[in-house]
Parts: sequence; C-alpha cells; structure tokens
Amino acid sequence: MVAPIRYGVVGTGMMGVEHLRNLLITPGAEIVAVADPTPASLQWATTALGDRAEGVARFDTVEAFADGAQVDAVVVASPNHTHRAVLERLFDKDVAILCEKPLATTLADARWIVERAATHPRPFWTGMEYRFMPPAAEFIAQLHGGRIGTLRMLAMREHRFPFLPKVGDWNRLSRNTGGTMVEKCCHFLDLMRLITRSEPVRVHCSGSMDVNHLDEEYGGERPDIIDNSFTTVDFANGTRAMLDLCMFAEGAAHQEEMSATGDRARLDVLIPPGDLVFSPRVDWRGPKAPERTHIEVDRAALDAGSHHGATFYQHRAFAAAVRGDGPVQVTAHDGLMAVAIGIAAELSARERRVVEMSELDL
Repeated sequence: MVAPIRYGVVGTGMMGVEHLRNLLITPGAEIVAVADPTPASLQWATTALGDRAEGVARFDTVEAFADGAQVDAVVVASPNHTHRAVLERLFDKDVAILCEKPLATTLADARWIVERAATHPRPFWTGMEYRFMPPAAEFIAQLHGGRIGTLRMLAMREHRFPFLPKVGDWNRLSRNTGGTMVEKCCHFLDLMRLITRSEPVRVHCSGSMDVNHLDEEYGGERPDIIDNSFTTVDFANGTRAMLDLCMFAEGAAHQEEMSATGDRARLDVLIPPGDLVFSPRVDWRGPKAPERTHIEVDRAALDAGSHHGATFYQHRAFAAAVRGDGPVQVTAHDGLMAVAIGIAAELSARERRVVEMSELDL
C-alpha cells in the first residue's frame, strides 16, 4: 500500500493522454482533474479514463484549473511554447509539478522556470522519458558501473516516423516547438549529459528539412522544422557524443540505438527489441565475443504508451519524489541544459558553423 496522490493533467492531447493511461496503472495515483482549451482533447481524456472518468473535474483554462482543482501533483503536457504561461499559474500552488519536455522553447523562459523551481516548496521534475526506458536505464547503469572502462565515444541514433499531427498543427513551426533539435532531440541531449557526467563545450549540427512537410502550409506559413541531422557534442571531460536523427525512416528495425565505446569494451542498446550487446576488446584476428541480453519491460507499461514503457517508470519515480521517498531525478536545470544544447544545435545547423556553448551565456 502507498499513500494516494491526487493528480491533475494540463494538456490532454496525445502526450497528455499517454500520461493519463500510465497514471491509471501507477500505484496510488488518483486522477481528479484535467484541463485543456480544446473540447476534442478533453473528450480524448474522457475516453482514455473510461469508467474512471466519473468524478474527474474538467477545466477549459489553466486559470480555472489553478483556482479550482484539488490536486497534489500536476502533469504539464501542453504545447511547448505554452509551458511558461502554464507554470506561472502553477508555481503559486502548493503542488508537485512534472513538466513535459522540452522545458521551454527559449533560454529566457527556461531560466525563469529554473529560478522559480528553486524556490518552489514541492518537487519540480522535467519529463525526460527516455532516461526511464528499462533497456536505456540498464545501459546507463552498466556504463556508470565501469563495464566498458573509460567512456570515450557515445553514438546515438533515432530513425523514426515524421512528427505526428497535433491540435492546431503547432508542431509544424519552430517558433512553437523550439525547433526539432529542441523538441525531439532534447531527450538524447539530456542522455548525453547524464551518460558522460560532464557539461557540453561545443556543438556542431548539420541538418535540414529535406523530405517531410515540404508541401504543407499553415495560416500562410510553411513548416521550418529539421527532419534529418547529424549532431556532435564535445564535452568538458574529453568525451565526444553524436546523434544521428532521421524522421523519414519508418521502416527501421530499431527506432533508437545507442553505442558507448570505452577503452575496454563497447556496449550497445537496441530499442526495440530492448537488447543490450556487450562487445569486449579482443585480438583483432578474433574470435569476437559479443554477449547479448534482453531487458524485460512490464507489459502493461508497454501497452500504456509509446516510449517503450518509459512513461510508467518515470511516473513511479516521480511519485516517490512527491511522497518524499526518493529524489527528483530530472531537475529544472537538467531541462534547461537539454534546451540549451538543442538551441546551440539549431543555431549551428542554420548558420552552418560550430557553436560554442559559452555563446549562450548560461
């Protein structure tokens, strides 16, 4: 038995509904309120809640939610560019907050959130789901445990489908998302810092919009979001990290792959299927000696979301922090740094140059 937590969810589009589905299977979670200005989104929430929808308060503004919802914790899953406005109302309430990634779309807003979170009396958590995919978590644990020796190179790949339709098509414009390197890639940029245990020094990104959304138009504006890129990040401890992104590769067997190479071995993680491959250094003449292991994920967690079970495991950790039984594992500062690296990558791609992190005056 665990102490119950009353949850509210602000923003009940695609990601908000994923949070609702995972809260339904999180021990002790009681969903008591939802908020969204779009009636169709509120209906999606009602459908997701099923027979648990009765008694859940519905609000069509964050102001009404802040004034009327009786909650202990709030999940913010509204569009990226609205996060600051939503949080301006929530920071005045005595509630724990999980704010979806990216923390904000500008450094100014991200800094403001960090400053307010530092004085907020309850836990503030940035929603970086990828840390909590069980295969990724085991990958990180083995790296930090020294299995490959000293980490020198970190390579990540996400080959996936294009951005999905969102309410009002807000995710087609960089001014709303922060740009693809902020919106989509902040997960991996966060993982880079977590894995290397170091801070970024410089960023070089080569990317463009080559395939997706080329013939689309929204209110007279054409989409301007990168759909493929190579990004390299140099870290202060000498480690180099690379991200290979393609958003027109729906047929790829593995949506996410990460490879870490140290002075003693290499370790890969493949998602799906959720396997780790350990490859120790051997005589170049062979034979090679790879070891493959499978990391199990709770079936209910897999079925409740599209992030290989990560949302469920993140909520379990967040609930522990809300109850005072565990730490905040992803801070507002972590969210700020992921946004900052993403902004540096966007700048690098558009200006075709290396960007020093010192230019961002963090």
